Amino acid sequence: MAAPSDEEQTQLQDMEEEEAGMEEREMESDEEEGMGVENSEDEEDDSSEDDKENEAEIQRLEEQLSINAFDYNCHVDLIKLLKQEGELCRLRKARQKMSELFPLTEEIWLDWLKDEIRLTEEDSNREKVYELFERAVKDYICPDIWLEYAQYSIGGMGSPGGIDKPPPGRIPSREEQELLSAQLERIHTLFRRQLAVPLMDMETTYAEYEEWSENGVPETVIHLYRKALQQNQKCKSHEEALLVAEPPKLAEYQAYIDFELKEGDPPRIQIMFERALAENCLVPDMWTKYATYLDRQLKIKDLVLSTHERAVRNCPWTMSLWKSYLQALERHGADHQSVSDVFEKALNAGFIQATDYVEIWQAYLDYLRRRVDFSKESSKELEELRTAFSRSLDYLKQDAHHCKNMQKARELWDTIMTKGNAKYANMWLEYYSLERAYGDMTHCRKALHRAVQCTSDYPEHVCEVLLTFERVEGTLEDWDTAVQKTETRLNRINEQRTKAAEKETNMARHEEEKMEQRRKAKTEKKAFKKAQKATQGGEKRKAEQDGYQEDWNEESAPKRQKGNSDNNTDEYMETETGLFGRNAPPGNRPASGRAKNAQQGATVAPQRQNDDNKPELRDDNCSVFISNLAYTLEDPEPKLKTLFDGCGPIRQVRLVTGNRGNFRGYGYVQFESVVSVPEALKLDRKEVEGRPMFVSPCVDKNKNPEFKVFRYNTLMEKHKIFISGLPFSCTKEQLEEICKNHGTIKDVRLVTYRSGKPKGLAYVEFANEMQASQAVLKLDGIDVEGNKISVAISNPPRRNLMDKPGSSRPTGDMMARQVYGSRGRGRTQLSLLPRSLHRQSAPPGKVENGTTAEQAPPPPSTGSTAANAAGEPRSLSNSDFAKMLLNK
Repeated sequence: MAAPSDEEQTQLQDMEEEEAGMEEREMESDEEEGMGVENSEDEEDDSSEDDKENEAEIQRLEEQLSINAFDYNCHVDLIKLLKQEGELCRLRKARQKMSELFPLTEEIWLDWLKDEIRLTEEDSNREKVYELFERAVKDYICPDIWLEYAQYSIGGMGSPGGIDKPPPGRIPSREEQELLSAQLERIHTLFRRQLAVPLMDMETTYAEYEEWSENGVPETVIHLYRKALQQNQKCKSHEEALLVAEPPKLAEYQAYIDFELKEGDPPRIQIMFERALAENCLVPDMWTKYATYLDRQLKIKDLVLSTHERAVRNCPWTMSLWKSYLQALERHGADHQSVSDVFEKALNAGFIQATDYVEIWQAYLDYLRRRVDFSKESSKELEELRTAFSRSLDYLKQDAHHCKNMQKARELWDTIMTKGNAKYANMWLEYYSLERAYGDMTHCRKALHRAVQCTSDYPEHVCEVLLTFERVEGTLEDWDTAVQKTETRLNRINEQRTKAAEKETNMARHEEEKMEQRRKAKTEKKAFKKAQKATQGGEKRKAEQDGYQEDWNEESAPKRQKGNSDNNTDEYMETETGLFGRNAPPGNRPASGRAKNAQQGATVAPQRQNDDNKPELRDDNCSVFISNLAYTLEDPEPKLKTLFDGCGPIRQVRLVTGNRGNFRGYGYVQFESVVSVPEALKLDRKEVEGRPMFVSPCVDKNKNPEFKVFRYNTLMEKHKIFISGLPFSCTKEQLEEICKNHGTIKDVRLVTYRSGKPKGLAYVEFANEMQASQAVLKLDGIDVEGNKISVAISNPPRRNLMDKPGSSRPTGDMMARQVYGSRGRGRTQLSLLPRSLHRQSAPPGKVENGTTAEQAPPPPSTGSTAANAAGEPRSLSNSDFAKMLLNK
């Protein structure tokens, strides 16, 4: 056989090498397949181990939350693990539990909402998702959540609970067209509101509105837009600082809030706090500052209480926030059950320090004490206070027993005693019982010794407990020390009680002496008044007899009439019942004896009835009192009859006139029936010739001194606002036009002087408190005809008791007002006038109707005139003064 050539040998070698390579590749592929099977098995083992670890971690977190439900990080970790595992039911429960205790962050809410939206795609019930959105927007102001809410609502167009949308191609009806117009107007309103608020990149919004609006941008919107631009320039530096700062931007937000507080715009201050808290929700100081601002400035109940609730939900470990929440609930009149529920939640919040529990108990006990009326011996509130005290002591005992920390328990008791409880024996005995049960004998002895020194209500009982303790536990030296201390303390207590009893006896004796002096002074005053009245009656009768005799004297009658016309204090007035007297309501004045009798008959005659010829008495129940009318009112009686004619049949109009018959600006209108009086009272403050006419019930103030004629409320009215700084030209219609955009207006009242001139003040009553609060926020500080007005909730100051109708002002025997010369009051108060020139004052019994009835006879003079006969002091000549000086 021939040997193969070189070429054939080379080909054989190449074939052998290829076969060997194929075998190697087949072996490698077999190895790779075997390795692949092993790797997949390893991965399955690893995933099963991870699942077991995650399940163990989930169980551990759930157990930890069962022990401490306020562990925020534990809630977050549990939600993350459940989401990884895809446990939707358990994940929903975990989110629900966390939302009940804490406000959820924006990320947690969005994840929860998106999961719920995916789950309800197959379900037609969308109400649960809407309820979840409503809960989400209450925790924080998050634009992303609101945007998701709006998009989800748009997705429900045409479906129940979603936005209704008419099918395409159908011509809308008239009602639908009106709804469409209303919706367009709503969009205009939103643009206007947004352009009136200083915001970043608001120029883009303005351009968008200008492009969308068919009729262009109104001038009012342009004015508000420019004003907002100017305000935005002030805020631009703070906004830019927030853009470049790193989260949580606490310092930048704090500087921004301080700036807004100086500016004083409540809505902007509120929104800045909300923006800061959205990124710093776990900062208790920020919540405290926000709640304090609302408590002291806005004082709107719903806003204040909701903010306090959010604060304790975000930072439940902060005792001061719970304490402020309790005080805010009490301040705004929350019911007792709500306050108690909040307190119970505070006890379970898990405070960091043990002293925090003492503080929260102290705040709750203070609240209960303020509810108690201590004038009653027993009440439900008092029993609640006692029960709460006992419960607080048991709570502290449990702290010492369970925690095995007597040192901390003693610190708590020291805090309690320094709060004003050291004087009560039962508090010390409770402390002694705690030391007796869980402490040692040394601290028991110290507690009892301190109790002996501090107790003031039942010191004997405390001393007895100390002696009993030393008799059982102490040595002879301890016994001697206890006896000496208790005897010293009891002796001091007895001395104090004796002094207090003596002081009380002396005060009682002093009061009896004062009462006796008052009774004696009252008796003497009655006797003096009786004698004075008798003397004045005799002189009055004598004067009337003399006047009657002088009427027949042709020479003296004109002189006496002239004297009466010059001296107004000697005149007698006719009352409406026909009686005469100085203090009676003014009527017609008689001239003299016969004229007086004739005039009296002429005055009473019109008041007689045609049937029985008896004078008709006035009926106050059918009458109203009118006042504040102009003295210059022409024909007042016909005008008043015209004004009050619509109220009912008028019996008579009684006008009060002066001595010369001029109208005094007030009077009475008497109706035929009592039914007409309420209708007449509605005319109160009606303008009559430029002055507000006052109409009030006709009440005898002597019989009803406490009758009040002030018709307006003097307490806080949260549904009414008070406006000051108004221009005097502002009318009721203009003010109503300004305020109508902020709520339903029930009444507008402009405050005026008695003359009818405006004071620049007004009260506007809204339908509810919320509308009034919004009006305060929107109207305070605006310009009205160039005047910057101030707006606040109506809270008038309490009226002075001396200013109330029917109150008695200090009159009578007051110190006489001193009259000084033209050069004022001298240093020595010495009179440089000779005694002979001093005018002698008449004795008290000689004064009648405010003038001197009898005067001392003047010095002899030939200048006696008729004026002297009428009782007037005559003028003295120089010779008369010279004679008096020479006689001295």
